[in-house]
Amino acid sequence: MSSFTALTHCPRSRAYYDKKRAEGKTHRQATAALSRQRLNVLGACIRDKTLYQPKQPRSAEMALCELT
Repeated sequence: MSSFTALTHCPRSRAYYDKKRAEGKTHRQATAALSRQRLNVLGACIRDKTLYQPKQPRSAEMALCELT
């Protein structure tokens, strides 16, 4: 469910999903790839005992993107 929410609220997640679709992946495969990516980030935060800090936004629209 996190991936579905991210698709509508996070431009970076949408861009990643669209990239996977452009590679020829089905909706299910692209959503699974996005979920794995988000879990990898969460796992790294837990491993490193750090808070999630998004990279510097490339535009004002990217500044609204948060891990949800």
